[in-house]
Amino acid sequence: MSQRLSKADGTTEQRAPGRLEFLRHLGPGLISGVTDDDPSGIATYSQAGAQLGYAACWIMLLCYPLMAITQEISARIGRATGTGVVGIIRRHYPLWILKPVVALVAFANVVNLGADLGAMADVLRLLVGGSPHLYVVLFGGLCAGLLTFLRYDRYVSFMKWASLSLFAYFLTAFSVPIPWHRVLYHTLVPSLPLDASAIAVFVAVMGTSISPYLFIWQSSLEGERARGLPKLRRHSPTGLLAGEEVNRIRIDTSIGMAFATLVAYAVIVTVAATLHEAGITDIATTAQAAEALRPATGRFAYAVFSLGIIGTGLLAVPMLAGSAAYAIAEGRRWPVGLARAPHEARAFYGCILAATIAGVAMNFARIDPIHALLWSAVINGLLAVPVLVLMMLIAVKPGIMGQLVLGRRLTVLGWLAVAIMAATALGLLLTLGQ
Repeated sequence: MSQRLSKADGTTEQRAPGRLEFLRHLGPGLISGVTDDDPSGIATYSQAGAQLGYAACWIMLLCYPLMAITQEISARIGRATGTGVVGIIRRHYPLWILKPVVALVAFANVVNLGADLGAMADVLRLLVGGSPHLYVVLFGGLCAGLLTFLRYDRYVSFMKWASLSLFAYFLTAFSVPIPWHRVLYHTLVPSLPLDASAIAVFVAVMGTSISPYLFIWQSSLEGERARGLPKLRRHSPTGLLAGEEVNRIRIDTSIGMAFATLVAYAVIVTVAATLHEAGITDIATTAQAAEALRPATGRFAYAVFSLGIIGTGLLAVPMLAGSAAYAIAEGRRWPVGLARAPHEARAFYGCILAATIAGVAMNFARIDPIHALLWSAVINGLLAVPVLVLMMLIAVKPGIMGQLVLGRRLTVLGWLAVAIMAATALGLLLTLGQ
C-alpha cells in the first residue's frame, strides 16, 4: 500500500513503500561516502594495513561515528540554508576567514585530484600497458564530462550505481585466507605502537577519512537539492517536515559513511593478511599496493583490486573538482549548481574544468606526487578543525538553521568530534618532522 505524505505547500503525494522508499533516502550522503575511498585514500589504507597489520582495524571503528556526525552536520547546514558550507561562511564571517579556507580547499583538492588521476593511469598501465600520460588525459576528460554534461538528478543516479564498483575490495578481501578471530580482536581492542611512524599512519587515516572537501561537497549537494524543493516551514507547530528531512539526511549519511568505512576496512584487512604477513611494510602508492598484491592474491584478485582503484577514481575525481568549484563559486557569489546548465553557471563549470586541467598538468610536471599528496593531507588535516568549528557555530543557531538546528545530543557529539580532530591535527604537526 502506498503512503500519502503532506508536502510543504499543503498538497499530498503518493509514495511507494519498501525498497523504492529506502532508495529515495540515498543521495548526497551516499555519494560523499563512496567518493571518500578515492585512490589516494586506498593508498593510505594500504599503508596502514602494511605497516600496522591488523592493529590498524580499530581505527576505522573510531572513524565511522566521527564521519557520520560531521557529515550529518554539514548536510543539515546545506538543507537548512540552501547553500554549502563555504556559502554560509561567506554570509556570516569576514573575508579574512573565508579566503584562506577557499584557497586551501581548492589547492588540496587539485593536488588530490592530480594524484588520483596518476594512480588510475598507473594501474591501467599495469593491467593493459600503454602510456600513463595518455590515460591521465582521457580519465581527466571523462571525469570533467560527467559533471558538465549530466544533469544533477542523472549524476546522482549514476553515482549510486557506480558505487557498486567498490564491492571489488570486498571480493579481494574474501579471496585471501584471513584469521577473522585476530581481525575481530584488533577491531574491538585498540592497540597502536607509540612510535612516530605508527602515529603518522593513524593521523593519515583520520585525515583521509574526515576532510573539509567532504563537508563542502555534501553540504553543497544538499543545498542544490534544497533549492529545488519547498522551504521548510520554520514555525510549523508539528515540525513533521523538518523531522522527515532529519531522518532522510541521517539515513543517507549513515549508510554512505558506513559504506566508506567498510571499504577502507576491507583494504586494511586484505593488505594486512597479505603484505604485512609477508614482511612488506612500506607502501607509497596505490599502484604499488596493487602490484605488490599480485603474487599474494593471484591474478584475479589483483585485477579486481586494480579495477576497484579505477572505479573509485571515476567516482572521486569529479567530486574533488566539483567540491573545489563549489568552494570558489560560493565564495565569489557566482551562480552555482549541477542542476544549472553550463551556460547558466559558466564560472562554476569553468572552475570544474580548470581544477581538472590543473590535476592533469600535475602529472606532466616534475612534481613528486607522493610529496604533493602528503602536503594535501597535511592541509586537509589542519583545515578540518577550523572548518568544523565554524560549522558548529553555525549549526547551533536557530536563526540560521530553523527547525534543522542541532539538538543537545548532536551538539555534544559535534564538539567531541572537533576535539578529537584537534588532537589529530596536533599529532600531525608533531609527526611532520619525523
